[in-house]
Amino acid sequence: MSLHDMSVMARRQWRHHRLVQIAMLMLAWGLGEALVRLSGLPLPGGIVGMALLLLALTTGWIQLGSLRQGARWFLAEMLLFFVPAVPAVLDHPELFGWLGMKILAVIILGTMTVMAVTSVVVDITLRLAHRHTAA
Repeated sequence: MSLHDMSVMARRQWRHHRLVQIAMLMLAWGLGEALVRLSGLPLPGGIVGMALLLLALTTGWIQLGSLRQGARWFLAEMLLFFVPAVPAVLDHPELFGWLGMKILAVIILGTMTVMAVTSVVVDITLRLAHRHTAA
C-alpha cells in the first residue's frame, strides 16, 4: 500500500469519525496554547489555536468537511461547558444585588455589541463575495 493510499484512507476515516475530529480540534487548541506559552504572546491559547485552524482551512491543508461533525458536537454540547460556572455564582451572594445587576448589564451590552459587529462583518463579507462572483 502506497503512502498516498494510506493518506486517502486516513482522510476518509477522519471525515467519518466524530471523535477524531474532536481530537483534531483539541489539538488545534493545544498547539495554540503551546505557541502562546513558548512565545509569550499576550493572547489566549484558544484564539491562537483557532487562528492556526483558520490558516489550515484557508490554505486547503484541512478541508471543512473534515471537522464538521466534531464542530457540530461542540456546538450542540456547549451548555455543558458553562454548567460548572453556576455553583461558583451561587457561592457569591453579592452577585444577586446591585453588583450583579451591573455585571448583567455589561454582559448583555457586550453580547449585543458582539452580535451587532458580527452581523455587520458578515453583511460586508457577503456583499464583497457577491460582487466578486458577479464580476
